Amino acid sequence: MRVVIAGQGYVGLPLAVRAAEVGHRVVGYDVDERRIKRLAVGESYVEDIPAERLRPLLENGSYLPSAEPSDVAGFDVAVITVPTPLRDGAPDLSFIEASAALLAQHLRPGASVVLESTTYPGTTEELLAPLLEAGSGLTAGRDFHLGYSPERIDPGNPTWRLENTPKVVSGIDPASLEAVEGFYGGLVERTVPVSSCKEAELTKLLENTFRHVNIALVNELAMFAHDLGIDVWEAIDAASTKPFGYLRFTPGPGVGGHCLPIDPSYLSWRVERALGQSFRFVELANDVNSHMPDYVVRRLAEALNDRQRSVKGSRVLLLGLAYKKNTGDARETPAARVAELLVRMGAEVRAADPHVVVGVHVPEPVIPGQRAAEHDPHGDPFGAVLRVEADPEELAAADAVVLLADHDDFDYEAVTAHARYVLDCRRRLARGAAVEVL
Repeated sequence: MRVVIAGQGYVGLPLAVRAAEVGHRVVGYDVDERRIKRLAVGESYVEDIPAERLRPLLENGSYLPSAEPSDVAGFDVAVITVPTPLRDGAPDLSFIEASAALLAQHLRPGASVVLESTTYPGTTEELLAPLLEAGSGLTAGRDFHLGYSPERIDPGNPTWRLENTPKVVSGIDPASLEAVEGFYGGLVERTVPVSSCKEAELTKLLENTFRHVNIALVNELAMFAHDLGIDVWEAIDAASTKPFGYLRFTPGPGVGGHCLPIDPSYLSWRVERALGQSFRFVELANDVNSHMPDYVVRRLAEALNDRQRSVKGSRVLLLGLAYKKNTGDARETPAARVAELLVRMGAEVRAADPHVVVGVHVPEPVIPGQRAAEHDPHGDPFGAVLRVEADPEELAAADAVVLLADHDDFDYEAVTAHARYVLDCRRRLARGAAVEVL
């Protein structure tokens, strides 16, 4: 089949590559021309897709990265994998709307459109379907298939990849469900059909809200345990030995990526708009997790004060800028807030990360002419931070080191040997006179 994947980021690129590998003719469409130029020469910016996997598909013509709208024409299946950010606390679906307008121009009878972007329940049927119908003159369900399948990409996870992670699928009617399940059935080992698109949309929000709330629980517990003089990490280790009724979550400097800082708020927004009620668990989790970078800075300030130093004028080395270990994913990373607060307080901030080449490793696209002044896709949230290597000289010169993302690439023996003080937000190092765990 001729397949179009709209959006070539952390979700769209792996999907496009997998579809090409199983024999489809794939167009990876993205409005970001710099991103497309990199893909066209076989350069991948998504770590889960190495260049060795991308280049053969370019050479045999099964994968075409393109920023040209006309290349979308003639598709049998189109999948929308564009970002869905929050703007002032409300969902911004402009990327979905722009994708729908483009696909509608080329929609043919018998074709299928699938939405993968995370959003609130009802988006597929109440927003996407009318846009496709208005732009094409066709009717969803009667003339073309329409469905929703939530993405479950976990960047940097070598065990659970796109092809072996169960794929939830849905359609607006039985024929659409059959078409959507048939497409994904050729890409993944197992599909999980649900009765409607709303259940599928809620599934994604439920998965991420579950993680968000439980991470907030252990984050708040870690703060209280520190004040009470209790080792929360030892308690977590002990609780994790229970073989039933418990799942392990650990504290950290905050949450990042699209899933946790943003997705649960979609559900909260929908509940408030549709029912006039607040989703208290999500609001509490947002409050706790969003303030963890502030807590990290407060703990650092207290530690420097104990060493008769102020934050102002101190040299602070941040280890890890990504929100997750062993990835270059810096979307919504808490490291940006930690750096911002320290710079504002007068610290000399330096940072080391072998994975994050720029602040936002995979820039999110901008629809031309829309919110361009508000959103710089190539901006670096660490622009005021000097990027360095975590070598013995840098470690020894820092008044404090803050471990934010525990990449395996870091030399932790060198950190322990040369750093004067370390605030370990991931419990990667053994406690000691110079090492304090969050």
